[in-house]
Amino acid sequence: MAEIQRPQNKQSISDCCEGSNCRTSSNAAIQPFPAPLDAPSNAQSVQYRISNMDCPTEEKLIRNKLEGMNGIIRLDFNLMNRILSVHHQLKSLESVTTALKAIGMDAQLVDSEAHQPKVPESASLTAAQKILLAISGVAALAAEVLAWTTHTDGSPLVIALAFISIATGGLPTLKKGWIALKTFTLNINFLMSLAVIGAMAIGQWPEAAMVVFLFAVAELIESLSLNRARNAVHGLLKLAPDVVTLQDAIGGWQEKSVETAVVGDMMRVKPGERIALDGIVTSGESSVNQAPITGESMPVDKRIGDAVYAGSINERGLLDIKVSTNSSNSTLARIVRVIEETQNNKAATQRFVDTFARYYTPAVVVMAILVAVIPPLVFGAEFTPWLYKALVMLVIACPCALVISTPVTVVSGLTAAARLGILIKGGEFLEVGYKLKAIALDKTGTLTAGQPSVVDVKTISNNERETILLLAASLDANSDHPLANAIVKAGPESSLHKVVTNFEALPGRGVKGEIDGTIYFLGNHRLIEELKVCNPAIEALLDVIEGTAQTAVMLATEKTVVGIIAIADSLRESAIESVRQLNQLGITTVMLTGDNNRTAQQIGAHVGISVIKAELLPEDKLTEIKNLQSTYGVVGMLGDGINDAPALAQADVGFAMGAAGSDTAIETADVALMNDDLEKLPVFIKLSRATRSILIQNISAAIGIKAIFFVLAFMGIATLWMAVFADVGASLLVVFNGLRLLRK
Repeated sequence: MAEIQRPQNKQSISDCCEGSNCRTSSNAAIQPFPAPLDAPSNAQSVQYRISNMDCPTEEKLIRNKLEGMNGIIRLDFNLMNRILSVHHQLKSLESVTTALKAIGMDAQLVDSEAHQPKVPESASLTAAQKILLAISGVAALAAEVLAWTTHTDGSPLVIALAFISIATGGLPTLKKGWIALKTFTLNINFLMSLAVIGAMAIGQWPEAAMVVFLFAVAELIESLSLNRARNAVHGLLKLAPDVVTLQDAIGGWQEKSVETAVVGDMMRVKPGERIALDGIVTSGESSVNQAPITGESMPVDKRIGDAVYAGSINERGLLDIKVSTNSSNSTLARIVRVIEETQNNKAATQRFVDTFARYYTPAVVVMAILVAVIPPLVFGAEFTPWLYKALVMLVIACPCALVISTPVTVVSGLTAAARLGILIKGGEFLEVGYKLKAIALDKTGTLTAGQPSVVDVKTISNNERETILLLAASLDANSDHPLANAIVKAGPESSLHKVVTNFEALPGRGVKGEIDGTIYFLGNHRLIEELKVCNPAIEALLDVIEGTAQTAVMLATEKTVVGIIAIADSLRESAIESVRQLNQLGITTVMLTGDNNRTAQQIGAHVGISVIKAELLPEDKLTEIKNLQSTYGVVGMLGDGINDAPALAQADVGFAMGAAGSDTAIETADVALMNDDLEKLPVFIKLSRATRSILIQNISAAIGIKAIFFVLAFMGIATLWMAVFADVGASLLVVFNGLRLLRK
C-alpha cells in the first residue's frame, strides 16, 4: 500500500504525482509532528498519572496551583486517562510534585520510555473507607429519622449523629473544600463544604449530614462510571494474550510472556488461539478472524508470506509466524496509543462546553449570593429560608455533568470506531464527520483494487511486444506505483532490464530516461500531446483502449510513439455498495483521478458517481477540493497514496485506505480505514451523526436538569439532598448515555 504523508509545505505538491501518471517511488519519510508554537526550544515535557483526577474540578484546582509557578510553560489534561502533561523549563520536578501533593493530588510520574499503553487504575475503596462510609450513612439516616419523629432538627442527639456522619464521611470533602479556598478555586468541593457549613449554621443538622453522605456516595459512583468509559479503550488491549509460544534455541516450543518476544522470533499459534503479536506467516495455512483489528466480518485466508495482527483469532490451521513487532508496537497497541494521545484533540462541542462552564459556575454563585442577600435586605424577608435556597443553588452550581458529557461520548465513539476497523485521530474529526456534504474519492487503489495488470500491448513502427515491455519495465523499475508494478511484472526479469541513465520524473505526466543512447518517454496522453507526437492513428487506438475502461500508458521517443500498453484494474467489491450508501446519506460523491477521462467516466458510471474529474495533476486535485469546499462547505477526501497528499491535507477530513500494519497511515491520516473495505466510509458518517446526536442529548440534559432545579430551589421546593441527587444523577445520565455508542 502506498504511504500517505501530510505535505509540510506547498513545494511538496510539485513532488507528488497521481494515478496513471505516477512513475516515482512513494517511499517518503514521515515528518514528525511540530512542537507547540508557544514552547521554547529547551522546553521539556513530563507526564503524571493522577489517580484522583476525574473531572474539571481537579483540573481547575491543579491549574490554579501550577500555572503561576516559574518554569511552567503549559499544562495539558487528559481526564479520561487521568494524565497531566507538564511542559516546563525546570531543573528539578520537586516543586511540581510538592505542589501537587499540597492540593491532595496523588501524582506518579509516567515512564516516557514505556510505549505500551497502561490501563487506568479502577476506583475502589479500602475496607476502612467502606466501614467509615457505612457509619456515615447509618448516622445520617438515624439523624433524619430522629428529627422527623421528634419534629426537631437541633436536639443534642440529632446534632451528635450529624457530627458522626460528617466526621466519618465528610472529612475528605471538607479537606478538599479548604484546599480549594486556599487556592482560590471555585469547585464542587468548596461549594459542598459551604453548603454543609451553612446548613449547620441555620440548624439543618440532619440535612447537612445526609448531604455529606450522599455526596461521598455520588463521587464514588461517578468515578466507577467514568472508569467504564476509560477501560473501554483499554479493553482492546485485552484482545491480545499475555503469553506466546516461542521457538527456543534448540527448535523446541515454550510458552513465555509476550513482553519477552523480540522482532525475528518464531511463534506458533494453534487453532482457536488468539495471535499475540504482529508477524508474517512462515508455515501453515489457516483462516484468521481479524475483526478486532480491521472490522472485517468474515475470516481471511492466510498463507505463507501473509501478515497477521495481534488480537486476531486463528480459526483452524496451525501457523508458524515470524514476529515483526514487539508487544508495545503491535498494530493493536498503536491503535490504543493513538486514541489515547488524540483525546486532547478536543472537538468543537467540547471546546464550547469548556468555555461555557468557565463562566457558568461563577455566574451561578453570584446568583446564589444575590438570592441570599437581596430578599432579606431589600424586602425584609426572613433570612434563613432564603439562605437555604441559596445553599441549594450552590450545590447544583457545579458543571461537572456538563463538562464530562463530551469527553465520555467522544471516547466511546472513538472506541466503537476502532472496534469496527476505523481509526479516528481525535474527537474533532469524529464530530466534523456529521457535517460532511461531499466526499472525493481517488480511483486507482481506492475505488479499484490497486492491483492492475497489463492486458494488451499495441505495437507501433514494427516494434516487438517484448521490446516495448522491456523498455517500459526498465524505466519503471524503481517505482512502486501499482501501474508501474504491473508493467514491471509483465516485463522480463529484473536482471534483463536495460540500464537507464539521465532518468527524470515528470510529475503528473510520467518519466523519461536514456536507454542505449535514445531518450524514451513513458506516460499518459498529456505527455505525448506535449511532445507533439500524437496523431489521428494514436487517438483511434486510445479510443478503443479507453472505451473498455482500460488505462493507456504510452512509450515514445522525441519523434514518435513506440507502443501503447493497456492496463486494467479490477473494481473493489465494496465500491458500488459504499457509493450507494453515501448517496443515500445525502453525501455527494466525486471522483478525482489522474487517469484518462473515458476510463474514469466508465468506472464512475458503474459505481454510481456522477461528478467525475479526470486527468488531474496533484495540484489539480488540491484545487478541486478547494472548489468543492466553496460549493458544499465541509468536504472529505479518500485516497491511498502520497500522490493524494495535497488533497488529503486540504480536505476537512482526510481518509486513508488500508491502514492495518502501516505506521505511516495510522500516524498521519485523520481517519484510517484499517482494511480495504470502502463500506467503512458510510459507517463513519453514521457513527459521527450518532455521536453528534448523543452530544446534543447530553448537553441538553445536563443544562436542563440544572435549570429545573434552579427554579425548584428558588420556589423553595428543592432540598439540599435533592440537589445532590440531581447533580450526581445528571453526571450518571450523560456518562451512560455516552457509553451507548459502544453498542453501535
